[in-house]
Amino acid sequence: GHEDFRPRIVPYYRDPSKPYKKVLRTRYIQTELGFHERLFVAVLTSKATLNTLAVAVNKTVAHHFPRLLYFTGLRSAKVPHGMVLVAHGDERPIWLMYETIHYIHQHFGSDYDWFYIMQDDTYAQAEQVKALVTHLSINQDVYLGRAEEFIGGDEQARYCHGGFGYLISRSLLLKLHPHLDSCRNEILSVRPDEWLGRCIIDFLGITCVSQLQGQHYHTYELAKNTEPEKEEEDGFQAALAVHPVPDMTLMYRLHKRFRIRMHSLFVQMQIRNLTSLTPAGEAGLTWPVGINAPFLPKSRFEVISWDYFTEQHLFSCPDSSPKCELSGASKADVSEIIESALEQLNSRYQPLLRFSKRQLLNGYRRFDPTRGMEYMLDLLLEAVTQKGHSHVLAKRVSLVRPLSKVEIIPMPYVTEATRVQLVLPLTVQDLDFVANFLDMFAMNTLDTHDNALLTLLFIYHPYDAQRVSQVDVFAGVKAMVGELEKRYAEVKIPWISVKTEVPSQVKLMDIVSKKHPVDTLFFLASVWTEINMEFLTRCRMNTISNWQVFFPVHFQEFNPALVYRSEQTASSSTDFLRDGHFDRYSFAEACFYNSDYMTARTKLAADILDRDEVLESMEVFDVFLHYSGLHLFRAVEPGLVQKYALRSCNPRLSEELYHRCVLSNLEGLASRSHLAMALFEQEQANST
Repeated sequence: GHEDFRPRIVPYYRDPSKPYKKVLRTRYIQTELGFHERLFVAVLTSKATLNTLAVAVNKTVAHHFPRLLYFTGLRSAKVPHGMVLVAHGDERPIWLMYETIHYIHQHFGSDYDWFYIMQDDTYAQAEQVKALVTHLSINQDVYLGRAEEFIGGDEQARYCHGGFGYLISRSLLLKLHPHLDSCRNEILSVRPDEWLGRCIIDFLGITCVSQLQGQHYHTYELAKNTEPEKEEEDGFQAALAVHPVPDMTLMYRLHKRFRIRMHSLFVQMQIRNLTSLTPAGEAGLTWPVGINAPFLPKSRFEVISWDYFTEQHLFSCPDSSPKCELSGASKADVSEIIESALEQLNSRYQPLLRFSKRQLLNGYRRFDPTRGMEYMLDLLLEAVTQKGHSHVLAKRVSLVRPLSKVEIIPMPYVTEATRVQLVLPLTVQDLDFVANFLDMFAMNTLDTHDNALLTLLFIYHPYDAQRVSQVDVFAGVKAMVGELEKRYAEVKIPWISVKTEVPSQVKLMDIVSKKHPVDTLFFLASVWTEINMEFLTRCRMNTISNWQVFFPVHFQEFNPALVYRSEQTASSSTDFLRDGHFDRYSFAEACFYNSDYMTARTKLAADILDRDEVLESMEVFDVFLHYSGLHLFRAVEPGLVQKYALRSCNPRLSEELYHRCVLSNLEGLASRSHLAMALFEQEQANST
């Protein structure tokens, strides 16, 4: 009569009479094993309270639940930011409840074990609700909440009051769904929670309970003019849900009251634990003492990965290569951590034992934003006793380099009214893109009367410069500039002509710098840049004279021929920042003041003396990085979008600049999935 739980090997057998069918594996083992997420929360709201009470729920408890959606009959014209809203198109309460249960079953019934339904005038303690479901068995049909009697109904039957929220298990939801249409047609009620309770009782024979499997669903009914800060009743302290909450202010006050209480309990528990653990020297829940507990991920995507290293190499490199030499600050960091580990070991075990390092076997480190840099070291140690006997052993040690005190750094005041001087270098290869650049410049700056000017820098090849009197390669661009100046009488767009075979960014900037005042704010642009007011404002705010320069990382769209392959239309304004990537290899765009550039350039000139060929291997970014001492603000810039174009990489430039240009072209082709699909289609075409 006893079941045999020992594992047994089931031999693989395929029926030869049946056709072979490829088995599709899921991406995650959790999906293949049928694991479900723990808790889904549905908040019932309305058009009248969507921008008030629903927003208060979203700001107080929404981020404490793993998944939360808002359900309403009718929606307002503008949905509050950060809220996922489902509108059913009808404000009738019973219809809203019916559609909500149907929607939850259809979209989330197979993904979650528990479903918590609450109203927007309910304050729920998210942490306690999550703790409750961890103590309940998922194998039972659960209908848990504040049990209420039906008016004039059976004394034994109960429904869960919707104002205090209620919990439904997945098994109950699956059994209930086939009967929803019958409930909608046969059960009459004015209250949606009573209608749902009657539906569950009539068709499944399950009544609402307030206690199950030793767990209690505590609630508290707020009286009028309640002061949450003064509530000391045991029922209020233990409540999972509080109702009714008539306004946003009271919701925020309740949240503050419960969060302070929970934090106080947490601190008291930590003090008790530390009191018992500190004399023994054992690690407590918040090891080290006084440092925040490690970050606890709420999903697989929040898990902080560890980086592996040895004393010579790092296996998580900035350039994404699998292995690189440990040097600089990283090498100093590892050496200091090993020395600190030995000091701690010797201080703990001396004079009985004295440790010395033989070798670092394995090293792991990760940055936890809540506490600092964490380390795990596997050390091969030689332990020497007081009598001189030695023994080699391996020992794992854990260390934390805590974050220091956070300080607010004073920043100089900047203004959005500063005039921006755009500088656009142009070569012969850029002629096809100039028209679009000028059109965007006129539309986004000249038409809007933005305080921005443009200077063109024509870069002639020596051969083209000799023939400029007969054939000017930039004649078309000069004609377009003339048309703009006719259209905007108050606007003048000057240009500067330069003859060179190697268009060094630093040499070009030297020419422009001498022709403008020292207080000029430059924006060094590229011909593929689409100028807009949003970016120009950030250029002004992020560039501070004698303090900070700004090097934005533009968003580069992928090659539409590979991304869409004549099957879809190109991305429009509604698909903002899609089908592309931020080009981290490009340093062509920059915002800086002329005075800062002249200061850094003077230091560079003193360093290289008369070796001007060095400038061909440098960009403006390198000048500020090595010779300015200013803050270099390098950040992605969503307002700086560039259409796809194959850049022309000049082989006369330095090897590093040429290599970055090639990498920028390659990574700008398409994403991995798009490239894989293109290769697959090409192989399919070749095979046929």
